[in-house]
Amino acid sequence: MMTTSSLAFAAETSPTVGAASPSAADLKSLTDMRIGIVKAALQLTPDQEKYWPAIEDAIRTRAKNRQARLERIAELHENGAMDGLNDGNPVEMMQRRADRLIQRGTDLKKLSDAWEPLYKTLSDDQKRRMAFVSFAVMRGMRNAIEQHGGPEDEDE
Repeated sequence: MMTTSSLAFAAETSPTVGAASPSAADLKSLTDMRIGIVKAALQLTPDQEKYWPAIEDAIRTRAKNRQARLERIAELHENGAMDGLNDGNPVEMMQRRADRLIQRGTDLKKLSDAWEPLYKTLSDDQKRRMAFVSFAVMRGMRNAIEQHGGPEDEDE
């Protein structure tokens, strides 16, 4: 849905791809813009506005947690920790991976739970706009991943 990372959006649209990593302020700004685009596309009615804070909070939480995962990956790469993965304990690696997936699943569940009450009130036009924005964001995420030739944080 509209949950893709601000970092992926930045990677696709930034003229400085391959330059320094975006700062926390840059990522917050991108998240703010993405949230604004989604909200503007939906054109919420005054009655629907009451559902928005929970959605915005869930989007921000997901973005923050994803950024923390990406920072951890970058730190591991910088410290050479990724070089030793082949020598590590595969069971421990699977357990860490499972823990990360649980956190991602929890974040996604929070987001879907936040969207559900609003989605029930959307008109057909709003649902169409939501689907369009979702598709555009997902496509942007896929393109950013393919452009960098690396996996999404799925394989951290």
